[in-house]
Amino acid sequence: MDKFLSCDWGTSLFRLKVVKIPGLEIIAEENSDEGIAKTFELWKQTRQAEEFRMSFYIDILQQNIKALQKKSDISLDRSPVIISGMASSTMGLINLPYKEFSFSADGSDLNTKIIEADNDFKHKIIIISGAKTTDDAVRGEETQLAGCYRDIAEEKKQLFIFPGTHSKHVVVKGKKAVAINTYMTGEFFELLSKKSILSVSLEEGNGLQSEKNLQSFQKGINDCLRSNLLHTSFIVRTNHLFGKLSKRENYYLSGLLIGTEMKELNDDYYSDITLVSNAGLNSYYETAFKILTGDEPMLKIQNADRATIAGQFKILSRLIRV
Repeated sequence: MDKFLSCDWGTSLFRLKVVKIPGLEIIAEENSDEGIAKTFELWKQTRQAEEFRMSFYIDILQQNIKALQKKSDISLDRSPVIISGMASSTMGLINLPYKEFSFSADGSDLNTKIIEADNDFKHKIIIISGAKTTDDAVRGEETQLAGCYRDIAEEKKQLFIFPGTHSKHVVVKGKKAVAINTYMTGEFFELLSKKSILSVSLEEGNGLQSEKNLQSFQKGINDCLRSNLLHTSFIVRTNHLFGKLSKRENYYLSGLLIGTEMKELNDDYYSDITLVSNAGLNSYYETAFKILTGDEPMLKIQNADRATIAGQFKILSRLIRV
């Protein structure tokens, strides 16, 4: 086997990549908005019996593989597909039980399901499930953790931060993922910036490259340490209302929310902290980290897409011969 298909099937997005072995080089990819939420709604509209749900999802997977094959002019016959994310959820292709915390940080004991290839779908499917505690859960980040985890002294405590709609902080100790906290940072930002009165005071700007944008972001981080979020969030409105900041300069809300997520790092000590993210969010979390911790210990950066692929390949290699 010289390649595999990496599928990250999230709630809102579908991502499929052809990955070359060895080297884990991405040689082609197909992305769409056919996330699990949209696919589940389409499935419900068919009113078919539950026994046909898997074939409905596999048909969508098949369509994307064909599109990818046509676009790249690469034969993908018999290449296995490994899927992480929401495909293993109650809305997904198959409802695969969560792995209970704690679990091996290298992904070696995660719950998986193999669906064998047949004449209609000529690809073996490997689905990776998520993990849960008594009151928290991850789906997708457990695979990214496996892809970027590196073994260090067992007594040291590591933290892995996965920003997103629902940011995840996973604690690793003794080679095990032992705890998780979820922060609804991205979802709160979406709700407040699009659905509340604050929406009239915000427009998408050019990130933290602009000095005023950076200053308003930094002020939001500092204010989150001293004030109540329910009060300081209204300052987003008065920043614009009183002419202090234009809509495109008003990064105060981003600072407040990311600062609120990250400020708990001051309450515990980690010998090793890794941000598993993509370029769009790196500068926001790096800035917040430096303000809140003084950059001690130094924040390590891992690319989230690369971590997904590396984690999938690590799990794939244990289950089938590569």
